[in-house]
This record gives sequence, C-alpha cells and structure tokens, in this order.
Amino acid sequence: MREIVMDTETTGLSPADGHRIVEIGCVELLNHVPTGKVYHQYINPQRDMPIEAFEVHGLSEERLSKEPLFAEVADAFVEFIGDAKLVIHNAGFDMKFLNAELEWAGKPKLNYERAIDTLAIARRKFPGSQASLDALCRRFNIDNSARELHGALLDSEILADVYLELIGGRQPDLVGSGNSDRRGQDGGAGSEWKPTPRPKLLASRLSQDAIEKHDAFIDGLGDAPVWRRV
Repeated sequence: MREIVMDTETTGLSPADGHRIVEIGCVELLNHVPTGKVYHQYINPQRDMPIEAFEVHGLSEERLSKEPLFAEVADAFVEFIGDAKLVIHNAGFDMKFLNAELEWAGKPKLNYERAIDTLAIARRKFPGSQASLDALCRRFNIDNSARELHGALLDSEILADVYLELIGGRQPDLVGSGNSDRRGQDGGAGSEWKPTPRPKLLASRLSQDAIEKHDAFIDGLGDAPVWRRV
C-alpha cells in the first residue's frame, strides 16, 4: 500500500481570496514504512507575501520570485503522488489549495476521498486534547527541534512519524495490499511476506550495571543453558 504524507505552505488562508501555494513537500510510505523518496518544490505565487504568512514559513516574495510557477511543476507533482492516499494534517486546508492550483493550471482536481486527515484522527483518538502537529510530537516524543518555522518537507517528515504513531506504530501493513508481498487471504503463507528491517535500531534501556549483572548471572549457569550449545 502506497501513501504520500504531504504538506503545503501558502500566502494565506483561502484560494478564494487570491492566495497561492508557495511550497509543497511529500514523503512516500510503502506499507507504512518510509521509502526515502520525497518530492519538494518551492513555487512562485506571482503575488506579494503577507507579513502574517512570512512569519509562519519565512518565505519572502523575493526568495520565491525565481522559482517555477505551479503550472510548470503540476505534472511532476501529479506524477509523484500517483493514485496514492494522501496523508495530510488538516486535510481540508491543503486539498482546497491543491485543487484550486490544479484547476488554474488546467489539470484534473484531486478527489477529497483520497485524503487521510491526521488532525481528525488525533481528535477522535484524544478528544479534548490539543491536536496540533507540535502537540502530537510532544505526546509521542517525536523530535521536532528543527521546526523553528513551518516548512513543507520538514513538516511532512515529522507528520509521517506522527501518522505512524496514530495508527499504532511503525509496522508494515499485515492486512495485505495489491502487491505480491502479502499473506494469502486464507491466512496461509500465500506469496511470502517478509518484514522490512527497522531503519534504526532502538537504543538499549539497560544500564551498564544491569548488563554486567546479567552477564554474571549467565556465567554462573555454566554450559547447561541450551543457548550455549549452539
């Protein structure tokens, strides 16, 4: 199962008021595991940058003036996302901007049903609690120290971690997908599925003192333990 975790930065709150997308960031997941493939693009909005928006993402009109227009990168963006589900925090905001930009570029709009809204998931899972990206990072102990300003790619990378925690942790999809690497529908072996190695080993929670005591205990068992016969 392929999913795209994504975020946009804009000049304002609504395309109906003439606001535009200025940055798109996407992170690819395959069976809930990041593949390392990303899409990142700055975009010239062809308009001024309100101070309120600049204070959010730090992208000035001058900085963006040499970047391509959305119409010039629309095909590459559409090709990257393909037909994957789109994982977005506050999906309604980003989807309305993406569809406005696609329409202005003469491209087909995205179906809203493709969006998985992590804000809605968080509000259902933790009713009454803060559900901003920063709040969810604190809840799940996800490092967002590099997030001094909003950035579409950085926020997508952080959101990917948050999304995986919201759905139960970093595990491949055991239900199966359209790919061949899944179990048979009858629960048997089917096409053999193999788990993807953890991208980063978990740090040991044992103290050095505990490790030494454990080693001493094992040494005291002599050669009897079965694991010493291997």
